[in-house]
Amino acid sequence: MINVIIVGAKGKMGKKVKEAISISDKCRPVCGVDIIEDFSDKDFPVYSDFSKIGEKADVIIDFSSPKSLDAILDYAIKNGVGAVLCSTGYSEEDIEKINEASARVALFRSANMSLGVNVLLRLVKQATAALEGFDIEIIEKHHNRKADAPSGTAIMLADGIKKVAPEKFCIYGREGIVGQRDKNEIGIHAVRGGNIVGEHEVIFAGENEVITLAHSAADRGVFANGAVKAAEFICGKKSGLYNMDDLLGEENA
Repeated sequence: MINVIIVGAKGKMGKKVKEAISISDKCRPVCGVDIIEDFSDKDFPVYSDFSKIGEKADVIIDFSSPKSLDAILDYAIKNGVGAVLCSTGYSEEDIEKINEASARVALFRSANMSLGVNVLLRLVKQATAALEGFDIEIIEKHHNRKADAPSGTAIMLADGIKKVAPEKFCIYGREGIVGQRDKNEIGIHAVRGGNIVGEHEVIFAGENEVITLAHSAADRGVFANGAVKAAEFICGKKSGLYNMDDLLGEENA
């Protein structure tokens, strides 16, 4: 059985991770970490700091925020524990820390933990290669409490497009008289409102035809399910930085 530490255990995503683990036959939560310490949960204790953890763990799942990154990496390296990093909004400095830590411990990181979104990414890359000359626009929609914009998933999709077509560059929204659209623009547009869980749409607009690839999440549980699959995948892996391509590649092997 894989012993999991849930970071942000008392938050909305932490609770979804707990639910996802409850239907897994490979994982179990041994403890959580959150701002507020809580020992009332009959299933596992929640500590306010990693230094208080006494339980033996195999993998960390984190949906909290980039502020937790240093503590997670320190604990992971010290204890030889893998980590699934699901937070968005990492800075370039944070990314560098993750890259450096991956030389010492197994880390899994994806801007979106949904298996469906990562299949969408593959389809977007295929469409980019096939639809040369088409204008590409990305629209992402999220709830009104999301702090970062554009979403990490929108950036991930744009990065996927640029891997296929390196000449492409991103434009974040448009306002005023901006002139004719450059053929290499990737327009990225962020919508915030209500309780939208997450919607991403990639539009390929050509002469007299439009192709749209889209993904819509109806419940945050899809991200938690992906994170648990990632935890199962990374457990026992050698040090390195893994992502959804590795997970999907193994499942399809």
